[in-house]
Amino acid sequence: METSDLKIISADVRKDIIKMLGLAGTGHPGGSLSSVELLVSLYFKHMKFNSKDANDQNRDYFILSKGHVCPVLYAVLARLGYFNPDELCTLRKAGSRLQGHPAKDKELPGIEISTGSLGYGLSIGAGIAAGMKQSKRNNRVYVLMGDGEQQEGSIWEAAMSAAHFKFDNLCAIVDDNGLQIDGATKDVMNVDPLADKYRAFGWNVIEINGHNLEAVDRAYLQFKMEKGRPTAIIAKTVKGKGVSYMENLVEWHGKILSKELVEKALMEIDVSLR
Repeated sequence: METSDLKIISADVRKDIIKMLGLAGTGHPGGSLSSVELLVSLYFKHMKFNSKDANDQNRDYFILSKGHVCPVLYAVLARLGYFNPDELCTLRKAGSRLQGHPAKDKELPGIEISTGSLGYGLSIGAGIAAGMKQSKRNNRVYVLMGDGEQQEGSIWEAAMSAAHFKFDNLCAIVDDNGLQIDGATKDVMNVDPLADKYRAFGWNVIEINGHNLEAVDRAYLQFKMEKGRPTAIIAKTVKGKGVSYMENLVEWHGKILSKELVEKALMEIDVSLR
């Protein structure tokens, strides 16, 4: 798929996110918008999956460790045919399969594990990677985390073990937008220099602009070629990317979208494609 196609899909996914959160009246727009290109490139160009059989044994695995940004994942899965896009409008409603954090027990196709309690996704991903190695299968495992999430000690236990056991089928993706619910990560608990930390743990580290689709594409290709160690993609991003009144503002970690703000956001996203 060409970069121009992925750009259009990214805009459509952003619009899906805005519409979903506007209807729900609750949720997490900032981090959902900052992760768009990372998921669009991964799913539409790099991952092996079968949207008609979410449990296909030949699939790659995706773990959304920062589960609160599930609107971006739901939008991508719907556009790939995992479920009817009409279901997106049920986000966070009682009885919906699209809960505010991914819920495995809701049996929504494409959800591998319930997430939302930060810090566990990389451990789960490393466990799946170990299973794939032991069974001599070529499946890859991708884990998307937040930068604030790197403050959790369990992340570094998983990072140490993944490097020790040479899980070159494991790719950690850090959405490094610099903000978390309580403020700037550098003020809450500074995780930088993040790339150097992963290198010190023995990982292959790739630093990119997480909104540059060409750079994201190259990073995933480099991961696939790496042998003998796991890969960490540190993606510099902008919280609320694509919506001017949200960009780089911590309050949009989780904030209600009025009807007027929804319309303004959708208009801005459309204009960005012209």
